[in-house]
Amino acid sequence: MAYRVRAGESPTLLFLPGYASDMEGAKALAVDAFAAERGLAMVRFDYSGTGSSDGNFEDGALDHWLEESLAVIDQLIEGPVILIGSSLGGWLAMLVTLRRPDRVRAVLGIAAAPDFTDWGFTADQKQLLRRDGRLGQAEGEGPRLVTRTFWESGDRLLILDGPVAIDCPVRLVHGEVDSNVPVEISARLMGQLRSADVQLHLIKGAGHRLSEPRDIEAILRAVNQLLERPA
Repeated sequence: MAYRVRAGESPTLLFLPGYASDMEGAKALAVDAFAAERGLAMVRFDYSGTGSSDGNFEDGALDHWLEESLAVIDQLIEGPVILIGSSLGGWLAMLVTLRRPDRVRAVLGIAAAPDFTDWGFTADQKQLLRRDGRLGQAEGEGPRLVTRTFWESGDRLLILDGPVAIDCPVRLVHGEVDSNVPVEISARLMGQLRSADVQLHLIKGAGHRLSEPRDIEAILRAVNQLLERPA
């Protein structure tokens, strides 16, 4: 796995990229620059089969990427962590927090996409995945492909069918006109989270990428707000 570690003060910021994205994206680099300016520790990494990491993207599965995310915390980071997850990375951030509640101080979901394998596909698309083992996507960034391996792994890790037992502060930033991850998903997640300290920030007119200067400013404000919360 490829990763970048920035030494600095605790808590460590850990960025979890989206599906088929990597640690060199605009949001990841903006958070890294934010950490550098404030002398904070920061870790970025690429899931196996993506970015600079070894492996085949088509072999990727959500449970594998979850194991890798946990390994980053366990092996590369000391002390508390603030998770910053983009899209699919937002789903992973919630899964990581459920498994390492003693390590995660707060979570920021950027257009978070929990349970994407459930609500993100039509019945016909799910049937094609079962039959063909792969589904080419007509839209989206990166490899326009979803495999049955990934889809089935996601369906084993659904979280929105009941209360989400996360108690730390959570901030959700979402574009008002996101056509990839509907705003309703963040609203549903907010309602399911057990934490009493959850806020959803909508950006008027913004889509899924959230990489424009005003979007980055909103993301960094949310990071700063979480840093100011009592430990």
